[in-house]
Amino acid sequence: MTERKRILVLCTGNRCRSQMAEGWLRHFAGDKAEIFSAGTQPKGLHPMAVKVMNDAWIDISGQTSDHVDQYIGQRFDLVITVCDNAKEACPTFSNAGKVIHRRFDDPDAHGLSPDTLDALFVRVRDEIRDWAQDLVSSL
Repeated sequence: MTERKRILVLCTGNRCRSQMAEGWLRHFAGDKAEIFSAGTQPKGLHPMAVKVMNDAWIDISGQTSDHVDQYIGQRFDLVITVCDNAKEACPTFSNAGKVIHRRFDDPDAHGLSPDTLDALFVRVRDEIRDWAQDLVSSL
């Protein structure tokens, strides 16, 4: 039997992008991989991330907003940063087989109307979905 891959997705707040990526990667990878997400400054799971993922039939409501420090020293086959701040601020994962960066727009924008905010979350969710599906197919 093939060993399950261990994948860590990092973002600044571990609030939106990394949470949606964790949900999509779990969905597409099934039992091929263990997926985790964390932030350099975790702020809790964003309700709109939960809503738009639920609209796509992916339940992320039980995921937690973790700090990256709790994963230091663990072995990962792949560490992914999904925002530029996390790429710059995240610690070095010397136990990672590979580290990649794939930036997504931050849907946690302030001052947007509810319709604009919803549309931004949906767009980013769908971009992450397409990327995650491609990534898992290459595992």
